[in-house]
Amino acid sequence: MRIALANLRFPSSPDDSIAQALSAIASAASTHADILCFPECFVPGYRARTQSVPPPDAAFLTHAHETIAAAAARANIAVILGTERLINNQLLATALVIDRDGTILGFQDKVQLAPQEESTYTPGTTRQIFRSDDLTFGISICHEGWRYPETVRWAVRNGAQVVFHPHFHGAEPNAYVPTTFADPANTIFEKTMLCRAAENTCYFASVNFAIPGSDTTSAIINPDGTVLTWQPYGVEGLLLADLDLTIATGLYAHRLKPASL
Repeated sequence: MRIALANLRFPSSPDDSIAQALSAIASAASTHADILCFPECFVPGYRARTQSVPPPDAAFLTHAHETIAAAAARANIAVILGTERLINNQLLATALVIDRDGTILGFQDKVQLAPQEESTYTPGTTRQIFRSDDLTFGISICHEGWRYPETVRWAVRNGAQVVFHPHFHGAEPNAYVPTTFADPANTIFEKTMLCRAAENTCYFASVNFAIPGSDTTSAIINPDGTVLTWQPYGVEGLLLADLDLTIATGLYAHRLKPASL
């Protein structure tokens, strides 16, 4: 199973987010990737305090989702699109899952919001498992994967061989800027990727935007917690890896027993 992570620049506009997504789908398909994952809320762009994104637009989102689903079908590639959706005038950060024939498999909404997101997004309420060809996978969005390991464990206990982790992590003033993945001098976030994989015996595939100065990048972690591959910091491009799904056994996730109270 070949997966691709779209480590792309932050879109300059909602229309640019669609254009970049279509280009990435075509590029990933040309490498014979089976599935492509985008960063958090890539369409129309994550609503960070450092970024200017127009107000939510339901008509735009419908158009974007339909356009990208059609592109996935033409390219014969499954897509996990970091995006947003409006439900009863409430905005949710979400991942739209599209199968390789363009079928919409569903949404994984972000359930666990970071404190600074609570004035922008409404939390989701449910978790899902998705299947495409031989791959069973879950999605844990940004803050969920960093701070709430149970979001990853739930997916693996329900059959996921890979947990995708779309995230947004910008550049902070005066922060340490790494040049190697999981540098001991860096923050906890990249070490957390290693833990999520090893503690569940699953692949963990985390994808960020290509943001110069960010202290996280896109990476794919093996089920034993070793690094399979990672993207150079701030560099645009697709991160590709061929996965051996037989080693993503979920062993440690399934051995978990509830504590006696």
